Amino acid sequence: MKKIKIPDTMTVIVLNSYSGADALSIEQRPIPKPGKNEVLVKVAFAPINPSDLATLTGYYGLKNPTPIIPGGECSGEVVSAGPGAIASYFLGKRVACGGWGKGGGVWSEYVVKSVKGGVLPLNKSLSLEQGAMSIINPLTASAFIDISKKEEHKAIALTAAASSLSKMVNSLAKSEGIQIVNIVRRDAQVDLLKAQGAEIVLNSNGVGFEQQLYDACHETNTHIAFDAVAGQLTNQLLKAMPPNSKVIVYSALSKQTVQASPDLLIFENKRIDSFWLGPWMSQQNVVKMMRLWKRSQKQIPSHLKSEIRKIYPMQEVKEAIRNYESQMTGGKILLRMS
Repeated sequence: MKKIKIPDTMTVIVLNSYSGADALSIEQRPIPKPGKNEVLVKVAFAPINPSDLATLTGYYGLKNPTPIIPGGECSGEVVSAGPGAIASYFLGKRVACGGWGKGGGVWSEYVVKSVKGGVLPLNKSLSLEQGAMSIINPLTASAFIDISKKEEHKAIALTAAASSLSKMVNSLAKSEGIQIVNIVRRDAQVDLLKAQGAEIVLNSNGVGFEQQLYDACHETNTHIAFDAVAGQLTNQLLKAMPPNSKVIVYSALSKQTVQASPDLLIFENKRIDSFWLGPWMSQQNVVKMMRLWKRSQKQIPSHLKSEIRKIYPMQEVKEAIRNYESQMTGGKILLRMS
């Protein structure tokens, strides 16, 4: 490998308070050095995800004292390695990075990551643009299907169904013979998903939604729902599904408290569970996770591909976030870090 000259400082995006995009600034910081079993990654691209928006307002599970560097996933190249055989193995390789490391997230020119789950090798056939989006959504979609198959579900209810993640779940489910009851909040999203081949799409703001949801869940025998919205929609899902069903809440786009009627929990044996990708991954054995990663890499060109709407230089992060917030279902927004 040709030795890469590493500068002394790097450009980073800094969140100075949990008050949204206006609290972001562009700064120069020293480049961190990798320690044992760590690598230094020169970041290429990073997407803006709903979890990143939640981080900016302090609504995400990781809330370190500010200032922090935000950003939940990225792609890049390993340009330096600390002590350790595995770290040396990654040197010069293209990787996807997830999670938080030294200094916070990954919205920076360089980032240090642990080789124990912080970096994953990218297939040579994948672009760095697609590689930047290859962890959170693809692995979450794969996890939803894995959970459903393990519990022998033949149908799934899915909220925020027009999102990039939900489109991946739909694609994987179709290949596995699993029916999806898709729930969106606008007629335009209903039309969009049906044009893409979805059979059941319901508008949660439409007239008669609760009865339509009840009918769809009973006709398809749906006993599991993955809910990204929370609030009253969680209770509507519980109410609509047959007894002995459950709702798995994995986000709270409504920013409202989960609602659940006690009679549904007590007398119909319905329940609410939760999902967070990081802890779920840590609960799986290494062999299963590597198999899941390799499979998802192969499926990115087909079932797990993310459409890119626009790429912004990192210096234009505020404009990029405004663009994403204005249309979160119209394709991904990427930040170019190098």
